[in-house]
Amino acid sequence: MDRDPSSGPDFVRATFSHKGRREGHRMPDQTPPTVTESAMRGLACKCPRCGKGKLYAGFLTLRPNCTACGLDYAFIDAGDGPAIFIIMIAGAIVVGCALVVEIKYQPPYWLHAVLWLPLILATTLLPLRAMKSLLIALQFHHKAAEGRLIGREPE
Repeated sequence: MDRDPSSGPDFVRATFSHKGRREGHRMPDQTPPTVTESAMRGLACKCPRCGKGKLYAGFLTLRPNCTACGLDYAFIDAGDGPAIFIIMIAGAIVVGCALVVEIKYQPPYWLHAVLWLPLILATTLLPLRAMKSLLIALQFHHKAAEGRLIGREPE
């Protein structure tokens, strides 16, 4: 007699919710990571659930899913958050340094360009990948989702 394998007690049906988390998929350790562990996984550009699979296929291009645990990355929506954080931090560093150099040494404008353009590129492009993956890991950790309106009764 042929039995349907999906009806047995050991079968776990893996379905995908609209958030991309695999419901019913058993992980070896069921303990949720702490915020610090999630942040470290993000800074390492690893999967926010297992911490083993790679997050990126290119410089800022995400993989479709985790190669280690199978987490679907469709839920990820970092938006402009990483860029905004980087712009604010890099702006404060570069403008502060430029003001100090201008007040103390008063160099010509061409020297400002030579000094600050490489610093701008370094302070914006180098941390962008890690900042994006950090925000993705924290988004996964806190189960952040798109805002929804609450239906209210008319008064």
